[in-house]
Amino acid sequence: MTTKKILPQITARKQVAKSRLFAIEQIDLTFTNGVMREYERMSGTGRGAVMIVPMLDQDTMLLVREYCAGTHTYELGFPKGLIDAGESADQAANRELKEEIGYGANKLSLVHCVAMAPAFFDAKMSIFLAEDLYSEKLLGDEPEALEIVPWPLADYRQLLLEQDFNEARSIAALLLVKDHLGDTL
Repeated sequence: MTTKKILPQITARKQVAKSRLFAIEQIDLTFTNGVMREYERMSGTGRGAVMIVPMLDQDTMLLVREYCAGTHTYELGFPKGLIDAGESADQAANRELKEEIGYGANKLSLVHCVAMAPAFFDAKMSIFLAEDLYSEKLLGDEPEALEIVPWPLADYRQLLLEQDFNEARSIAALLLVKDHLGDTL
């Protein structure tokens, strides 16, 4: 049983840094017990992001290997991207599939919505299962072609052991989809 907590009062806020991609905001808070704290958080667009687990057939997932600037490595994961202005999450999911792997999906199922680092920013990601794929390529914003890696869903444990498959969102998506598909495998 969960108890609803009363949120702290925001007594002041100001932007302390801004880049092309991020804005950092300082918020001054007063908690219900009178304790005052200063927090910093990244402010986002509020539209959210999507991650898609595409199934080429009932047994085979498609992953992508792409460059990740944060770690300066190539990482294996699922197609993902931001929701553009005026787009719904499922429209964004289908667009990202077409841009990153050259397929669209006739069937998209929302599996779960997750929060990403909620202590530092308000970013939500909708995880979709994509089935009944069809060939369609859209031009994306990637600076180089992404490597598409087919992977048998039955070998998901081996995928978890791969050195370049370590992004928490991709691991969560894999396990959520595996659970979602359950007995249909």
